[in-house]
Amino acid sequence: MKSCRDDTVNRPSIRVGFRFCNSLSLPLSRAIKRKQTTRCRADAVRTLALLLCRCRVAVCAEREQKRERERERERDWMEKLRKLGHLFAAVLLYGMASFMVVPAITDVTMSALCPGKDECSLAIYLSGLQQAIVGFGTVILTPLIGNLSDEYGRKALLTIPMTAAIIPLVILAYSRETKFFYAYFVLRTLAAIVGEGTIICLALAYVADNVPGTERVSAFGILSGVLSAAFVFGTLAARFISTALTFQVAAAVSMVAVVYMRIFLKESIPLADESAQPILKGSETDVDQNDSDSVEKTHVFKKIPSIGDLISLLRSSKIFAQAAVVAFFNNLAEGGLQTSLLYFLKARFHFNKTQFADLMLIVGVAGALSQLVFMPLLAPVLGEKRLLSIGLFVGFSNMFLYSLAWAAWVPYATTVFSLFVVFVSPCIRSIASKQFGPFEQGKAQGCLSGISSFANIVSPLIFSPLTALFLSDEAPFPYPGFSLLCIGLALMVAFVQSLMIRAVPQSTVKEVFTEDA
Repeated sequence: MKSCRDDTVNRPSIRVGFRFCNSLSLPLSRAIKRKQTTRCRADAVRTLALLLCRCRVAVCAEREQKRERERERERDWMEKLRKLGHLFAAVLLYGMASFMVVPAITDVTMSALCPGKDECSLAIYLSGLQQAIVGFGTVILTPLIGNLSDEYGRKALLTIPMTAAIIPLVILAYSRETKFFYAYFVLRTLAAIVGEGTIICLALAYVADNVPGTERVSAFGILSGVLSAAFVFGTLAARFISTALTFQVAAAVSMVAVVYMRIFLKESIPLADESAQPILKGSETDVDQNDSDSVEKTHVFKKIPSIGDLISLLRSSKIFAQAAVVAFFNNLAEGGLQTSLLYFLKARFHFNKTQFADLMLIVGVAGALSQLVFMPLLAPVLGEKRLLSIGLFVGFSNMFLYSLAWAAWVPYATTVFSLFVVFVSPCIRSIASKQFGPFEQGKAQGCLSGISSFANIVSPLIFSPLTALFLSDEAPFPYPGFSLLCIGLALMVAFVQSLMIRAVPQSTVKEVFTEDA
């Protein structure tokens, strides 16, 4: 049987204890060797045995205390997850409704704009225009809503975008004719401006409110895993139901998500941390003690942050600025992929809704498995910086193979890369969240989402013309996947920048923007 001393002999405190026991037992052992009387030898043996027994008892007690501390940490972690359970459920329902329509919307768009064709430049340009408009709107609204959520609460601000997402789904659930499609296009654009990045931003801030910095990467990974699970369930539903029923079910599920969130989710308003200085301070006017009205002109923080405020926020932390650069190029690539991939597969291999759903289902299952199982195991070992770099490099490799796809099975084979690509987003968010205190999470996540939205403005302006050009007969050289190769190059730039992130200090909050009164 393995003794307590065998398990813990290398620990410093236990080594000291055994040295103490040995120092006491050494004279006794010498006395025994000198062949003193039988009684002295018996007393010496008993004393030595008592000392060794006490040492073993102390070691076992310390081991038991360590196990109890580990069990206590596990109970605390499970309690935190239970508090976030209703948030995860609401995000799951909302994500299912959103992702359910993705496999079908390409065919609906092509049927409404270019009936009977597999290649339609108008559809590509219109999708790119919508993405650019949405990106421009979210650049303005996402930081604003993030700031407001710090004051009025996450739940209150979540209600607006989740409710707005219902209306476009109801329109296509009623009819998919051309005039209804244009109505859907306009209302979907407006709803996406309000909620495209806002819902994820607020969900991340809600998680940051309830989980300490050392455990946030795992919590963010679980949230991303919930989104991946929503992607899987929504795509699976779209795979087996008709196009008409797809939009009807999506509209119903989005309504359930709003009702569930309003009933069960508890409000989360972060409390000010007196030990932490604010990231930004609005300009303070000179206060005349004799003029009481001037006090009202003093603003602690402006509700709509200016460009100068965002620049000051980026200057507050070098690591946050580096994470923002990585987020920009990563979202530039993701926006280009959203613009190009489905139309590339439609024109190159004549994919339809069923094949889109099959491909997305494989990607979703791999992503959910990675984020819910692999990422919580790998994050404590490798750290978010290494996981971020791994995900970006694998993403570049994925896009390179996609651009060279020579058969319809190649896109299915490359889905194995999804196990690593999904590391990127939660790692960026975790690195960014650790730079600021709890009262600044909405501002920080809102700034990061705003930068990502700006990338979504630029992305369709670059990749929509490239996709339309190289899928047409007027391409300068025969390379239909050239736009996907350019997306891979954007990921390579993000990968190089991620290598420059040296360390990730926790909860470093600095005051970087003040104006003296």
